[in-house]
Amino acid sequence: MVPTMDLEEIHKPLKVQYVSATDSPEFTHLRWALARSSIIGLDAEWKPCQSTQPSTFPTVSLLQLACRVNHGLDDPAESDGSPVFLLDLSSVPLPSIWEILSDVFSSPDILKLGFRFKQDLKYLSSTFQVQGCVKGFDRVEPYVDITNVYNTLQQNHMGRKVHKDMKSLATICKEILSISLSKELQCSDWSQRPLTEEQKAYAARDAHCLLQIFDVFKTKVVSKGKCLNGDSKVHLCASLGLKELLRNPERDNTILTIKLVEALDIIQGISASDYPHRIGVADEAVSSSLCAKIRPMEECLMRIVREYGEMILLKEADMKPKTSRKRGKKRSSVVVVNKTKCETSDEWGGPPPWDFEVGGDGCPKFLCDVMVEGLAKHLRCVGIDAAIPCSKKPEPRDLISQAQREKRVLLTRDAKLLRHEYLLKNQIYRVKSLLKNEQLVEVIETFRLQICEDQLMSRCTKCNGRFIQKPLTTEEAVEAAKGFQRIPNCLFDKNLEFWQCMDCGQLYWEGTQYHNAVQKFIDVCKLNE
Repeated sequence: MVPTMDLEEIHKPLKVQYVSATDSPEFTHLRWALARSSIIGLDAEWKPCQSTQPSTFPTVSLLQLACRVNHGLDDPAESDGSPVFLLDLSSVPLPSIWEILSDVFSSPDILKLGFRFKQDLKYLSSTFQVQGCVKGFDRVEPYVDITNVYNTLQQNHMGRKVHKDMKSLATICKEILSISLSKELQCSDWSQRPLTEEQKAYAARDAHCLLQIFDVFKTKVVSKGKCLNGDSKVHLCASLGLKELLRNPERDNTILTIKLVEALDIIQGISASDYPHRIGVADEAVSSSLCAKIRPMEECLMRIVREYGEMILLKEADMKPKTSRKRGKKRSSVVVVNKTKCETSDEWGGPPPWDFEVGGDGCPKFLCDVMVEGLAKHLRCVGIDAAIPCSKKPEPRDLISQAQREKRVLLTRDAKLLRHEYLLKNQIYRVKSLLKNEQLVEVIETFRLQICEDQLMSRCTKCNGRFIQKPLTTEEAVEAAKGFQRIPNCLFDKNLEFWQCMDCGQLYWEGTQYHNAVQKFIDVCKLNE
């Protein structure tokens, strides 16, 4: 669904700034960007709250702001700047930034994007209230939810109304942008400091992809002619000076306001240089109201807001965590029955179903649920049989049934699945590590798997299948790949051997990527030691 010309833009490296103090250059840049942004993607991260604490909201540790900065009409080359700011709420004094964020959330000249952001806003408001900001945050407007953007794009693509499924952000990114958004670190401990570089990258991508999805949406709207009125007039007005603009009866009021704001910036700069003893007072006045610096929204964006915009409004009931006594009583008997089993399920007891002692065949087999799907590919790379669920959104019973039927150990990071351990005796294990390489090492050590160099890259990473026993020649591989897979022309003169998966037909060859992968897993599994 992404236009070809935008692919390079989508894969461009992100400009990420970590803000941990109000007197830092990063904070100064954040203020500058907020005052010049027309669109901001919002996201928040927090440490998951334990179910034993229903009376409190989780404390938000990190707020991500992806800013679409407008550097000015006279500098179109830089108008596409999109820095992402990671605001560390555990380090920055919250009262000092409450007013800035409140101005951003309520400014009519900044379109806010989010993915089901109402829950984030509730937790964010609670976090600020606990730190002395009595008002918290009660609204975000104008606001566009990415789920609504996705549904509109799907409806336009299909030409009819589509069923509004609750798609995940990762799924939407895959369908709209053709990029994979890993959710491995979603449930990591965001209160721990310092954050890892992987956590920072994950958080930045989560916010920045909102801008990218909206760009696709905006392009579709513009291409339909909904926002093209007066484009030539806008460019003409943009090239005029303030004096000529005021004399022009056909001037564009949005451009006029931007020019006035730019002129005010120049006047304030001159005043500060002429009267240096008043700089502190001027800075204080600016910090008290960010709205005075925010540039007005362009007409095209205003039309999108009028048609698709909404408002997140928190009511008094939203400010209190929801508890259900009836639900609690209903669950209590289940918790008591399985209390001992759930407490011990974090550690592996064994033996696994493939053990000879229980009638197994000695071949380790795993089933990786959606939370550790990346681990499945890593296990396949080291020659271990690792399947994934048969359906995209499996129910717990489906996972249990598949694990029992195929005699596999179910690997998961979902603590809720451990409640079903009594149905899967010695067939469920909760992976503790967050990163795929560490997860792989953890599983190898826990189940005492024997990995050797000959096993590496011996399974199809796509479907978990086995390879054919005899390799194909280049001619045979070209014939096998017809209408299915493209083989680069540069391989034809290298006299390579090709291996084909017996299940899905995918072709592999021992090129640079293969040798890099082999070396990677030799290092991860410490096969040289």
